[in-house]
Amino acid sequence: MAVGIFDFFSVCLRRCVTFRIILPNDVPDVWKEANPHLQRPMKTLVLLHGYSGSCTDWMNSSLIVDLANKYNLAVICPAGENSFYLDGRETGRKYGTYVGEELIQYARKTFGLSEKAEDTFIGGLSMGGFGAIHTGLQFNHTFSRIFALSSALIIHNVEKMAPGTEDAVANYDYYKLMFGEPSELSASINNPEELVRRILKAGDRIPDIYMACGTEDFLLEENHIFRDFLLEQGVKVTYHESGGNHDFVFWNQYLEPAISWMLECGE
Repeated sequence: MAVGIFDFFSVCLRRCVTFRIILPNDVPDVWKEANPHLQRPMKTLVLLHGYSGSCTDWMNSSLIVDLANKYNLAVICPAGENSFYLDGRETGRKYGTYVGEELIQYARKTFGLSEKAEDTFIGGLSMGGFGAIHTGLQFNHTFSRIFALSSALIIHNVEKMAPGTEDAVANYDYYKLMFGEPSELSASINNPEELVRRILKAGDRIPDIYMACGTEDFLLEENHIFRDFLLEQGVKVTYHESGGNHDFVFWNQYLEPAISWMLECGE
C-alpha cells in the first residue's frame, strides 16, 4: 500500500495543485488468494471532499485507506476548494474539467491506471456529492459509476436567490460566482438535472448512480427532489436512507456499501 502526496501544474486551474492518492500496489500474494478483488486489475475511484474541506478529509476521517486495499482501488483525492467542482468562466477556475479530464489523464499516465470507463468511478460527500454527480454526468464517458452521499443538490435553492440575500452557508455573490446567474441556472449545464435531460435527448449513456442521505440531514429534501427527478426521467438510481446526520458517522456507514455496489454493478 502506497499513500502519496503529489503536486503538478494544472492547465485548468493555472497553478500548481496538490492531490492525494492511495495505491494498493504491493499486496502480499497470500492475501490475493482469499480476495477476488486482488486477483483482477486495479480500478480507480476519484473521491471528492465537501464544502470547507480539503483533499485530506477522506483519509483523515474515513476508512478509505483500508477499503482501497480491500477492494483493490486506486483512490484519488483532489482539492476542490469551495468550487462545487464546476467550470467557472474566469481564468483558472475550470474545476469540473480539472477533476473529470485533466487529473484523470495525468493519473492514468503517471500511475499506469486503467483507461477504461468501466474501471473508473467517482464519489463524494456533500458538496463533493454534488460534484460527483455533476462531474460524472458531464464526463459520462470517463466515469461509469457515481456514488453521492448527503449531496448538496441545492440548485433549486440557488436559483431562487436574489442580490443581497444569503443562507447559512454563503451569500448571493458566492453562489453567482460558482453557479452563474441564479435566474438562468435551471437551463444551465451547471444544473445536474439539465445535464441528465441533455444526455437523454442525445441518446447517450448515464453512469449508474448510488445515493444515500440521513433522515436528520439538512439536505434530505434536496436529495429527495433529485432522486424523484431521476425516476421521473426513467433513470435508474439506487437510493438509501437511514437515521443519520451530515457527518462522517453517516458517511462511514455508507462508504463501504457504496464501493461494494459500485464494483458489483460492473462485475
